[in-house]
Amino acid sequence: MATHAAVSATVELARKVIGESKASYVNAILRKVSAKSLEEWLSPLEEIQDPVVKLSILHSHPEWIVSAYYDLLKDFALVEAELVANNVPASPTLVSWPGESTQEELVELGAVATRFSPYGARFEGSPGSLELVRHRKAGVQDEGSQLVADIFMKFAGSAENILDLCAGPGGKAALISHLARAQGKNFFANEISEPRAALVKKVVGSFPVIVGDGRDIASQTQRFDAILADVPCTGLGALRRRPEVRWRRTLQDLRALTELQRELSDAAISVLNVGGIFGYATCSPHFAETSAQVQQILKLHPELEQLEISQHLPEGLLDATRGLNLSLWTGRHETDSMFLAIFRKVR
Repeated sequence: MATHAAVSATVELARKVIGESKASYVNAILRKVSAKSLEEWLSPLEEIQDPVVKLSILHSHPEWIVSAYYDLLKDFALVEAELVANNVPASPTLVSWPGESTQEELVELGAVATRFSPYGARFEGSPGSLELVRHRKAGVQDEGSQLVADIFMKFAGSAENILDLCAGPGGKAALISHLARAQGKNFFANEISEPRAALVKKVVGSFPVIVGDGRDIASQTQRFDAILADVPCTGLGALRRRPEVRWRRTLQDLRALTELQRELSDAAISVLNVGGIFGYATCSPHFAETSAQVQQILKLHPELEQLEISQHLPEGLLDATRGLNLSLWTGRHETDSMFLAIFRKVR
């Protein structure tokens, strides 16, 4: 298709979808972009020597994110692979809920079993077209999130009372609660947002859902044997799902979020029984939200010991570690870049 025809068709579509005034803006941008070839637009990059700046422009990521990736990966080829992966929209991943459905049933419906999670399956169609999903016998959840829930529950072992401290919108709570029910355990969910708590209630059955600030969980007077804190974070591990986040988040957000993460961790540990398991999870690989927080938790809480995540990693996933922690990467593992650290309260 000729360039002018592509511009005209796109502007006409914009006019129908977003209105005349915004379509005029789209038209102006497209005409300016189409005035040069791709090679002409990219040629100035050849003069840029700083790889962070170059990759930032080439793959449309803020420089602070590119730098954060390099600090962890120490290889610009690996950094670029992650940036490329972030720009490819994720296809739906289904999750079977124990006691309601199985991975095999999802595969029979045309999905493809996930590489690592025993509950997941990738599906190219609309999840809402499946009866299992419509009737809440299965759900939609990234494989990385499934792995966090599954590994946490393996470490939880004989725990009787299990808490998901930051449960909304309910993906991990759904899988953990179904595993808990199948194992005869008690499950509790906590969520500060009432609308998100309502979503959690729809997927955890009869288990209680507390609506409140996780930092005030001690006011419930309940103690727990295993607690997962999937804390609010920058979301840098899910940029392929929410690409706009890369431009909305700033280093100032990072500082505020790390403080909140510490406060939630402290609150969780305060209501954890001796011998209990604490899981700290984020959907971000950023050092300040992951390894630095682990160091701080251990410094502030000598009553904890960190456990090695590899003892419960699926076969083929042993490269998904950073120190003793789980550290998934989108480009390498085809999941969101989830992080999980596991601790035991020894006194």
